[in-house]
Amino acid sequence: MANKDIQQVENPGTLFVVATPIGNLEDISRRAVTVLSEVALIAAEDTRRTRSLLAALGVSPPELVALHDHNEQDTSRRIIHAMCSGLDVALVSDAGTPLVSDPGYLLIGECFRQGLPVRPVPGASALICALSVCPLPTADFRFLGFLPTRSAARRSRLESLAGSGPLVFFEAPHRVAATLQDIDAVLPERRVFLGREMTKKFESYLCDHPAALAQRLETQNQYRGEFVCVLEGPATVESGVSLNTEQTMRVLAKELPPAQAARIGAELLGVNRRQLYDLLQARKDV
Repeated sequence: MANKDIQQVENPGTLFVVATPIGNLEDISRRAVTVLSEVALIAAEDTRRTRSLLAALGVSPPELVALHDHNEQDTSRRIIHAMCSGLDVALVSDAGTPLVSDPGYLLIGECFRQGLPVRPVPGASALICALSVCPLPTADFRFLGFLPTRSAARRSRLESLAGSGPLVFFEAPHRVAATLQDIDAVLPERRVFLGREMTKKFESYLCDHPAALAQRLETQNQYRGEFVCVLEGPATVESGVSLNTEQTMRVLAKELPPAQAARIGAELLGVNRRQLYDLLQARKDV
C-alpha cells in the first residue's frame, strides 16, 4: 500500500468488529448500535442486508462498502486508507460474529501489520449459541466452518478427524440429509446435535444418532433453515481421558479376530469400524 508509514499517522481510526443478531433483532447490544451509529464507514458482507438491519435499528446508514471473498483485498486497501485518515470503521457479517467462517481475515491481518487499532464488539454467535444448549460434552471442541460439499471429500474429512474431540460445523439446509448419511457411514456410533433456525420463529434442537436424526427430519420436514451441527467426540473413560485407539486395538487384537476386534473397538471408541479393521490389517503387514 502506498500510504505514508503508519508511525506518521497521529490519530488513526479504529476498526470495530461488530457482532449482529443471527435472527432475533433484540439480541443486538446497545454498544453495537452506538458503534454502528458513530462510525464513518461500515464494511459489510452484503450491504443490502446491513442496510435493512440499520433501518430496523433506526440508524442512519453511513457509507457502506461490500467486503466479501471476491473483493477483500481491494476493499481492505480502501478501509486501511480511511483508517489512516482518522476515520473509524465497523466490520459486520450477514449475521453473528464476523470472521467466524466469514471474510475479514485479510483486513484484520493488515490492520495488525500496520499497527492500526482493532476492537471487538461482542454479541451473538451461532457457534456459541449452539454449544450453550448442546447436551453433548464440548469442552475440547474443534470448529470446522463448513465441511466439503462433495460426499467423498466429506467422508474423508470425517474419517481423518475421527480421533479428535467434538466437531462443530455449519451446514446448509440442502446438504443436511447427505451430511447425516455420510456421518452414519463413517461414524454411526456418534451422536449428533443439530441447532436449526436458532433465535428465530421456528428454532428447534435435536440430538440423536445420525440415522435416527435423518429419519426425524424427513418425517417432520425440518430440512429448512440454517444448521449448526455438533458431532460427538470419541468415547472417554470415567476420568475424562480419551481412550487411545492404538492401545485399545492392540489389546483387542491379542484376543479376537480382526473383524470382531474392529466391531468392538468401534463401539468403544466411536471410530469407524472399517477404519479400525484397516488399521489392524496394516499392523499385520508390518
